Amino acid sequence: MARETDFDPRRPLVSSQTPARAEAIHRDGDAAACNDRDPPTPFDRLLRAGLARYTLGLSPAALGLAYADWAIHLAASPGKRAELAEKGFRKFIRFVAYAASSAGRPDAEACIAPLPQDRRFDSELWRQPPFNLFHQAFLLQQQWWHSATTGVSGVSAHHEQLTTFMARQALDTMSPVNFVPTNPEVLAATFAEGGLNLARGALNFWQDWERALGEKPPLGAERFRPGKEVAVTPGEVIFRNHLIELIQYAPVNAKVAAEPVLIAPAWIMKYYILDLSPQNSLVKYLVDHGHTVFMISWRNPGAEDRDIGMDDYLRLGLLEALKAVNAIVPDAPVNAVGYCLGGTLLSIAAAYLAREGLRAFNTITLLAAQTDFTEAGELSLLIDESQLSFLEDIMWNQGFLDARQMAGTFQLLRSGDLIWSRMVHEYLMGQRPPMSDLMAWNADATRMPYRMHSEYLRRLFLDNDLFEGRYPVDGRPVSLGDIQAPVFVVATESDHVAPWRSVYKIHLIESIDITFVLTSGGHNAGIVSEPGHHGRRLRVGRRAAHTRFSGPDEWLARAEVAQGSWWPRWLEWLEGRSRGQVAAPGLGCPDRGYAPLAPAPGTYVLQA
Repeated sequence: MARETDFDPRRPLVSSQTPARAEAIHRDGDAAACNDRDPPTPFDRLLRAGLARYTLGLSPAALGLAYADWAIHLAASPGKRAELAEKGFRKFIRFVAYAASSAGRPDAEACIAPLPQDRRFDSELWRQPPFNLFHQAFLLQQQWWHSATTGVSGVSAHHEQLTTFMARQALDTMSPVNFVPTNPEVLAATFAEGGLNLARGALNFWQDWERALGEKPPLGAERFRPGKEVAVTPGEVIFRNHLIELIQYAPVNAKVAAEPVLIAPAWIMKYYILDLSPQNSLVKYLVDHGHTVFMISWRNPGAEDRDIGMDDYLRLGLLEALKAVNAIVPDAPVNAVGYCLGGTLLSIAAAYLAREGLRAFNTITLLAAQTDFTEAGELSLLIDESQLSFLEDIMWNQGFLDARQMAGTFQLLRSGDLIWSRMVHEYLMGQRPPMSDLMAWNADATRMPYRMHSEYLRRLFLDNDLFEGRYPVDGRPVSLGDIQAPVFVVATESDHVAPWRSVYKIHLIESIDITFVLTSGGHNAGIVSEPGHHGRRLRVGRRAAHTRFSGPDEWLARAEVAQGSWWPRWLEWLEGRSRGQVAAPGLGCPDRGYAPLAPAPGTYVLQA
């Protein structure tokens, strides 16, 4: 490896396109050019993009292939079919026996219990006839279909998961919870309120429908405006290009840590997830504790940005921001932080700079960010060649992937929580939860450029090029094993976007010193975990470089549970790797081309 030197902000950065890639793009004008395959014809793409409007963006071919794989192998498995018939008969006998015993004894033991995470039938009202029969029949049917769609010899693992997913979606649609006559909680509320709950629910539905048609944010989101109620930590935009604004936050102390903090959030959402209200702002927490903080605020791309790729996000985004930080705070390696996609991009940048022998980072912090995508959670159900080709046709037609399309995909993956449970509570029970800063931020999504999203899904999700050493930067592959800076990794227990066991796989890179934190909560709420937040807990462990690997389950069994937020642990970790304190730098550096341009939160965060 090249001799390590300090990062020089005047040094030319990685080019946006390799010559071969630029020539292919110029010739074909298509993201498929970088994948060494012939692009589909415009007619085929228009046809599939039109079809996507009626399929929620899901590829019928992908679903059909999964179903055909399952159905053909099941048809060729008479033993499995006989086993399913026997299971069905036994479940029927159990159900009849339960129905008979519960008729004379309401406290009769149920013949099947819901899964631990299934809270739909927790109310005692579901123990009363006939609702006890409704929910027991549903759970037995759900269990039988799980048996039917799993364990069929010869079916690929991906097709089995997708078939099981489709069966679960169909069953959840018909759950007795979703209908007034079969839901005792809704019926009790209706009788108690004289139907006012249904009237409120109808009004809620009408408001949501009207806002969806008008592409308006959810009701109440207007109370959380960036720069007014959220994203209010004082600072200045000190750099702007086509892709980012870089915010430097004003110090509150005369002395600050010698090493500045540069945060690269995900560009799938606005940056202020890390600067919400003052009481739960990670940015404010860092500034108050004596850190110089810089934040990347990503542009919300439009159709004109269709050919912006992953290397542009690296060059125009993180590396240009790093140049600015080094100009304003010279001679100090950076404490770099990456959240979700921003963490993956930070890993690529760190590997690239290490390959070039440049010492840019003092520490690296990855928040709910994956580097290995072989077990990337529920989203991987919808990532295969057929689905990606279908998605690329949608983005080719639009120039981007719309935020509503992405939101629909995530809602489908968690339909129990995000679709059906919401429908019951808001439209049948008439109970709308109050809007919060986190909920308002979640509705403030951004678009994904066509080329970037295609490259991201193919190179990382589908092919796992980064972790396996094939991801190219500046025409040559980078290796995560070249990273020398210590890494602080935060994963969350119930993360459906970046499952913690997937995040944990960074431990397979033996050359990195890793401090790993597993905290309670999900992908967003687990990260926004300020001190004093009720019910937060965490586990912490460290694995020094070049020491024995422990699997995630072994680590989990050994790690002790502590109560509280991970933020103080991280702050202590940063302080333990600091050279001490220095005088706080000014906002920007006009002499080096980084004059303040506008007050925080800037303009890009306000783009709709």
